[in-house]
Amino acid sequence: MPAIQPKTYEPATPLAVAFLGLGVMGYPMAGHLACAGHRVTVYNRTASKAAAFCEQFQDTGRVAAAATPAQAASGADMVFACVGNDDDLRQVVLGDAGAFAGMKAGAIFIDHTTASAQVARELDAEARKRGLHFMDAPVSGGQAGAEKGVLTVMCGGDAAVFTRVQPVAMAYGRAVTRMGEVGAGQLTKMVNQICLCGVLQSLSEAIAFGERTGLPIERVLEVIGKGAAQSWQLDNRGQSMVAGQFNFGFAVDWMRKDLGLVLDEARRNGAHLPITALVDQFYGDVQAMGGGRWDTSSLIKRLRLGKRD
Repeated sequence: MPAIQPKTYEPATPLAVAFLGLGVMGYPMAGHLACAGHRVTVYNRTASKAAAFCEQFQDTGRVAAAATPAQAASGADMVFACVGNDDDLRQVVLGDAGAFAGMKAGAIFIDHTTASAQVARELDAEARKRGLHFMDAPVSGGQAGAEKGVLTVMCGGDAAVFTRVQPVAMAYGRAVTRMGEVGAGQLTKMVNQICLCGVLQSLSEAIAFGERTGLPIERVLEVIGKGAAQSWQLDNRGQSMVAGQFNFGFAVDWMRKDLGLVLDEARRNGAHLPITALVDQFYGDVQAMGGGRWDTSSLIKRLRLGKRD
C-alpha cells in the first residue's frame, strides 16, 4: 500500500469527509485528510483496499469504510473522488448507490479525477438540481507528490465553494488554486499535460542525441540542469532515463487517456496541437512495446530502438 510522509498540516476545522477511489493517488490523499484531523469514510471498488486503508490509519481513530459511494457520502460535509475516467466518475456519483444519492443538502463534491470539462459541467448541473455543490479539482505532482502531501490542485467552481474547500485540500496540497468556474480545473490540467508531454519528448531526444555523441551524458544533464534547459523532468527523471528506469508511478496508459481528453477538447475549441498529437502517437508506440505501465519518461525507449518518425 502507498505510504504517506509526515507533514505539518495547516489549521482547518475537522470535518466529516468521504473519499472515493483509493488508487496510487487517492490512497495517500485520503490518508493525509485523516492525519490532518478529519473523519474519513472511504469507498473503493475493491473492498480489500478500503479495509487495508482503515487498518493502516486506524491509529488516527478517524477512519471507516463503506460498501457503496452513497453510504460513504452519507452525512459528509465534503466528498472527494479520484477515479479513472469520465465513466468511472459517473458510476461513483450517479444512480441509487452513487454519492449524490447519499449526500446531504449543501455538501460539496470535489472531483480529483483527470476527466473532461464536459463531465464536470454535466455533474455540476446535476448537483445543483439536488441542492449540492460540485468542484472539479484535478491534481499534478504524481504519486510522490500525493504521498508527500505537496500536490498542485487546479480547481473549477464557485468562489464561495472554493473558499470552503481550499483549507481542507491543503492537507495533501502545496498549492490549491481556483482557476475559474466549473470545468476550468480540467482545462488547466490539459494545459499541464500538453507541457509535460512536450518536455518529456524533448528530454528523450536530448538524451538519445547526447548518448550518440559519446559525451558523459550523466554529467551533461548535471551541467545543463544549471542553465536555461532546467526543468522538473530533467531534475527528477533525467538520470533515471539514462539508467533505463521507468517505474515512477504515472503510467503511459494514463497519459494517453489524458492526451485523448486534450485532443478531444482541441477539436472542439479549434486549437492546433501538432506536437501533442505526435507525442500521443509516440506513446502509442511505447504501449505497443509492452510499456503501458511504464512511466511517461519511457518515451526514450522508442528512440533507443531506432524509431525516428
